[in-house]
Amino acid sequence: NIAEPVAAYSVRLDREVSEQLVEAGGGSAPPADAKPTVRRAIAVLPFQNMSGDPEQEYFSDGISEDIISVISRYHWLSVIARNSSFVYKGKAVDVREVARDLEVDYVLEGSVRKAGSRVRITAQLIEADSGGHLWTERYDRDLDDIFALQDEITETIAASIEPELARSERQRARRKRADNMDAWDLFQQAQWQMYQFSKENVASAISLYQQAIDLDDEFAPAQAGISVAYLVQVISNFTDETKPCIEAALRHGERAVVLDDQDPFCRYALGRAFAFSFQPAKAERELKRAIELNPSYAQAYHGLAQSYLMTGDGDWEVSLELLNDAIRLSPSDPLLWAFEQMKGGVLLNLERDDEAMEWYQKAASHPNAGFWAFLGLAACHSLKGEQAQAEAELARALGMNPGLSKAYFDETFPDALSRFKDALVVAGLK
Repeated sequence: NIAEPVAAYSVRLDREVSEQLVEAGGGSAPPADAKPTVRRAIAVLPFQNMSGDPEQEYFSDGISEDIISVISRYHWLSVIARNSSFVYKGKAVDVREVARDLEVDYVLEGSVRKAGSRVRITAQLIEADSGGHLWTERYDRDLDDIFALQDEITETIAASIEPELARSERQRARRKRADNMDAWDLFQQAQWQMYQFSKENVASAISLYQQAIDLDDEFAPAQAGISVAYLVQVISNFTDETKPCIEAALRHGERAVVLDDQDPFCRYALGRAFAFSFQPAKAERELKRAIELNPSYAQAYHGLAQSYLMTGDGDWEVSLELLNDAIRLSPSDPLLWAFEQMKGGVLLNLERDDEAMEWYQKAASHPNAGFWAFLGLAACHSLKGEQAQAEAELARALGMNPGLSKAYFDETFPDALSRFKDALVVAGLK
């Protein structure tokens, strides 16, 4: 079904570039007293070849080079060029010294060890200031097709570190004093509020996004973020002003894409706004473009699947594949519960009710799961004739969102979720 569509992360122009645009007639400059919106930076060090075989250098170097290429798609992140980071190849280095030398906030390092037809690849993401590990993972694979393996590992690592980087940035922003925040800090504080999934937190997020826009009205991520936040108010039944919220989401989403049409987050936000204003062709176009710009962007796969659900006559098998991709790409995503519960919703549309129940149970097991997961469980129990369990799960959902009603579903999703809605009515939804 339809879950809170909170977003991924990007950043764009610094003040100097913004002023050049103004001189060229491209918009207004940020306020004179605004702090410049800076990008965070990362260095990918050459992965160490631990195999003792110099002929394997091309493989370890290739993984590092490909990761640099893939994460360069993240507009919010400045990636140090290969020629600078590969200076450290073959050297014993202190990561914090490397970070100071290259002026980066994060360092990704790793190693490759080959033994016979097997290879072990280890990667770790390090926060520069503290030297602390934010994320580490080990991959053991067969060397059947070395190029396919290189592509898989590159994609997996890139998709895995983005949520960790974003989580670190949210925590960094929360530690800053209110009088020392730039648009990026305000944006990250808003992102943290969004992931709390409550009415009050989403309202706070909108306020913070707006403050970021007031500081720098050409900061595309804040425009995209506030667009998504207005949609969350609608999806989560946090507002009675459905039409004004969707209009605001469209307005800010369109502005975000005007400011940065190469940022997948901006395309994602506009695509979601088109989906909820019942413009499915435009929604599909924008969300597919987000995936083209960043094939590792899990939330865009989730968004595209949701846009198909909105029409009520989508290709459910395609939606299922999109959600499988989202879950595979970002198993630590803060929206993982939403990916899983939406997969339950697609399976429900396919009348694969037992499988749907399993995925709703997975979604509901997450500490940050929203009310949609429990509505899904209520619908499944209702369809199985288990009325007591259906009523209990519906009560849990209503405890999280007391204003849920049949009228809300009919207004917000008029052409979608008919089997789901009917099951909830049987469970006792008024």
